[in-house]
Amino acid sequence: MNYATTENPADWKLPSPRKLGILTLILAESALFTIFVVAYLFYMGKSLNGPYPHEVLEFPLLGTIALFSSSGTIFLAERCLHAGNKPGFSLWWGVTAALGVYFLYFTGAEWYHLIFEKNLTLASNTFGTTFYSLVGLHAFHVIVGVLLLLGILISALRGRLHSDHTEHVEAISYYWHFVDCIWIVVLTVVYILSVRVPQ
Repeated sequence: MNYATTENPADWKLPSPRKLGILTLILAESALFTIFVVAYLFYMGKSLNGPYPHEVLEFPLLGTIALFSSSGTIFLAERCLHAGNKPGFSLWWGVTAALGVYFLYFTGAEWYHLIFEKNLTLASNTFGTTFYSLVGLHAFHVIVGVLLLLGILISALRGRLHSDHTEHVEAISYYWHFVDCIWIVVLTVVYILSVRVPQ
């Protein structure tokens, strides 16, 4: 009997350093977010004075739609790149960056409302401290993601994005999907669970 396989061990290659690096980063960042989420849950409902979550928080619908939609647009951008459609890539990659910018604008507007109209600051109470720490951590990651997206977009518009840059694009898309997934956790913990906890 012939036990030979169709795979040649000599064809095996080490995983891409870029992909391995971004996956390692995502794992480390997941651990960091876990710490912040656990801290938020631990102190949830323990503020001794207001304002309380149910008094000041509104479900961030538009920002959430924008961020979740960006996962779809970055997927379309990747498909265009693999198909050699550079104009299509630039279009969908640009839309992804724009959606990320809108999410940051929405977050900034929310914080302005909370700070100057609802008087919720880091020093207001335990809720304020944990809220701005967790949501701010996520916003920081979105900022990093947007900067990476804009860097690739500028290269694409200048005609400097080539087929050998595919791994760069994939690594950034992994990071962006991670940011979107983390938002699901933040959204659930901060805007759904905490507003229902009695004070």
